[in-house]
Amino acid sequence: MTGPAVNGPAVNGPAGSEPAGAGPADGQPRARLLAAAIEYLQTRGISDLSLRELAAAIGTSHRMLIYHFGSKEGLLVAVVQAVEERQRVFLAGLAADPAVGPREAITTMWRHFADPRLWPAERLFFEIYGQALQGRPGTAGFLDGIVDDWLEMLTQYSVQLGSPPEHARAEARLGVAVIRGLLLDLLATGDRAGIDEAVERFILLAEAAARPGPG
Repeated sequence: MTGPAVNGPAVNGPAGSEPAGAGPADGQPRARLLAAAIEYLQTRGISDLSLRELAAAIGTSHRMLIYHFGSKEGLLVAVVQAVEERQRVFLAGLAADPAVGPREAITTMWRHFADPRLWPAERLFFEIYGQALQGRPGTAGFLDGIVDDWLEMLTQYSVQLGSPPEHARAEARLGVAVIRGLLLDLLATGDRAGIDEAVERFILLAEAAARPGPG
């Protein structure tokens, strides 16, 4: 999951920009298998999951999954990359609308990511993230671009919204960290009111930082 650039919109990481169960509409075998895997894993999680169990659950063979994804870990990395890409598409839609200001963008994205329908996918994101940080074989690819893939888009959007170019990348990184942290807090505590208040404080701090100083 990712987060908003300061003075910009919130962005998620693991969850798809569609409710659980949604997936690609094309008829390619790999895309169909990936969509089915995302739907199943959002409910089941990955702890002690075998590739044979997953294959049986989605109506294929473990050999077919290995053919398309290389390994169980390769499949998990592909799952996260797919749902992350949905989030970037969602953000791009906001960024393309000149009528959407910073406050509206952050609020819209946070409401999107805090939707309970996306929680299963978001839990999956953090589960795989933790395993990658522990160095589980085959998960290293998960960490490639997990922050950087968001920074270019968010940096450009921050500049578009008026952030000084020399600070925009750092602000984008801060936004990713804040929203990911708040989303993890929400999943752990369920304290929606308290976390919504924290998001509002973040927006106010971002707005204050964006105001020109005296003189």
